[in-house]
Amino acid sequence: MRTRFAPSPTGPLHLGHAFSALTAWDLARAAGGVFLLRIEDLDQGRSRPVFEAGITEDLAWLGLEWPRPVLRQSEHRPRYAAALDRLTALGVTYACRCARADIRAALSAPQDGAPVSGEVIYPGTCRGRPAAMAAPGEAIRLNVVRALALAPARLEFVEDGPAHRGRHRVEAADLAGLGDVVLGRRDGAAAYHLAVVVDDAHQGISHVVRGEDLWPATPLHRLLQALLDLPSPVWHHHRLIRDAAGKRLAKRDDARALARYRAEGVAPADIRRLVGL
Repeated sequence: MRTRFAPSPTGPLHLGHAFSALTAWDLARAAGGVFLLRIEDLDQGRSRPVFEAGITEDLAWLGLEWPRPVLRQSEHRPRYAAALDRLTALGVTYACRCARADIRAALSAPQDGAPVSGEVIYPGTCRGRPAAMAAPGEAIRLNVVRALALAPARLEFVEDGPAHRGRHRVEAADLAGLGDVVLGRRDGAAAYHLAVVVDDAHQGISHVVRGEDLWPATPLHRLLQALLDLPSPVWHHHRLIRDAAGKRLAKRDDARALARYRAEGVAPADIRRLVGL
């Protein structure tokens, strides 16, 4: 078993991060496996060395260990570019020049954002523009309909988390809830959906442990794996740690930052109790 914790160094770790990292660590340790740390720092505009240093300090304080060197996504852009080129060769990507304001203007009525991106579901305005037409500053999107047509007729994935345990089939309706997601960002970096799939395969991750909020992205990630001929891990989506009002924690919740607990003399065992472990 190989699990991973893959934070972005854009803020301090909080109790929700601790729960996710400890869950991945506990699963790997119980199976005699390996726990990996991955730094997802493709967003160079928001990533900070001080936050990366804080991540390693917090995890070490919790008692976690991992192999070195740590994979930093910013150091592996050619691998993501190669994957994007392969998808483009399959004819399932296109260039998108729409700004967020353009996307909202193209929608006939307000829609909820995609669960894992916070953005409105893209209406396909640029779907007829081949990826080869992309100019600097334009994004590359996945044509979900074409991608699904190229995938195996019965595409499945396995989940062993408590809320969705079992074997699931990738359905068109599941992917429609995400729309034509961005795979290549306007700044030239890979987007989350592409990078995470490529990295999990590269690192041999057998069990993807992550929060319930990313459950809706799983059919999309399984589809990308199939198109790229990558192995499919087992997924384990866990509950989210929420505040007293029921809202899931975010990096702005400094009151629940692990560094603050450390400074106040809280012990790692107390953190385990706080998150229900």
